[in-house]
Amino acid sequence: MKIFPAIDLKDNKCVRLSKGKDESSKIFNVNPVDQAKYFEQQGCERIHIVDLDAAFGRKGINTKSIQNIRKNISIPIQMGGGIKSKEDIKFFFDLGIDYIIIGSFSINNVENILSISDEHKDKIYLSLDILNNKIMVKGWKEESNWSPADMFSNYNKSNIRGYVLTDIENDGMLSGLNIEIIKENIKKTSKQLIVGGGLNSYEDLRNLKDIKTSNLEGVIIGKSFYVGNIDLFKAQSILN
Repeated sequence: MKIFPAIDLKDNKCVRLSKGKDESSKIFNVNPVDQAKYFEQQGCERIHIVDLDAAFGRKGINTKSIQNIRKNISIPIQMGGGIKSKEDIKFFFDLGIDYIIIGSFSINNVENILSISDEHKDKIYLSLDILNNKIMVKGWKEESNWSPADMFSNYNKSNIRGYVLTDIENDGMLSGLNIEIIKENIKKTSKQLIVGGGLNSYEDLRNLKDIKTSNLEGVIIGKSFYVGNIDLFKAQSILN
């Protein structure tokens, strides 16, 4: 299991939100390239980037920062936020992004996603952004009529790499991972699962490691790192 440190981009700065709310953003680093370099220097094997502006419908603002991050680090990048079309996906793959995370676009666009996953085998993740067991869409502002079970039913047999499970209720709140939600969902798929939302302590990491499954690929570390609760070297040593 890997540590995937997060760079959430808003107006070309590293920020963190609380429960995904746009108005709750707090700046933690004005230089996302330096932040990405730091993560690489700390031995992290992949970085998780979210284009928050694009997720909230403000496309293009952070593209240059994403480009510059890609040019300045050698480790893989997984990226999501505002990916709404095959053209968006091609654009970011052409930019050198290694894995694309698709959120709202995966709801009610099953045939498109199946086609995309065939074209980019093992390179696509789908978001399980969960609130009250419903998938939230459009920057987590709207509830879809899909549950995680619907996602698994439609995509478990596809060529996607896996899913990114985020517990919105706890995201950015430092309230601890909801281990039960993780256990409940991971048993429903053999695809890779990355989890996030609420990570607060090393105890959370130990609880994750106690989940006996081969497809828990990693955990996203955001605010818990930025506020100093978790040291990346120690976190990696716990999970390795």
